[in-house]
Amino acid sequence: MDKPKVNIRNKRASHDYEFLETYTAGIVLTGTEIKSIRAGKASLVDAFCYFHRGELFIKGMHIAEYWWGTYNNHDPRRDRKLLLQRKELNKLQRKSQEKGLTIIAYRLYINERGLAKVEIALAKGKKEYDKRETLKLKDAKREIDRHMKV
Repeated sequence: MDKPKVNIRNKRASHDYEFLETYTAGIVLTGTEIKSIRAGKASLVDAFCYFHRGELFIKGMHIAEYWWGTYNNHDPRRDRKLLLQRKELNKLQRKSQEKGLTIIAYRLYINERGLAKVEIALAKGKKEYDKRETLKLKDAKREIDRHMKV
């Protein structure tokens, strides 16, 4: 029996930000958190990353409390540590200090080994006219695809 695929996305992120570089990071989780993620009960809507004492943390990621959890259940909005190589952390920390750049989480998934991973991106905010241009390109591509199928 195949395991259900967990693929939680932040659809708003690609609309609001232009991704410059992407990374895949591990997350430090507790037992009830990984169970909730496997059940698909997580959200990346307001998630962003920040540095504290040279380590990268994700803030605003919501993982619902586990239904069968007891008094050991986790706090749904706690800050969680992300795991990256030191070289990647140093590069991200340098770049995120530049004006207009931030680190956002845009995808959460379970890999083949059963580990939770989050894809993060060094991103630059889009202006309103950039968002409109992106929507026009997306609509044009959809229209072309529709006519190609006929």
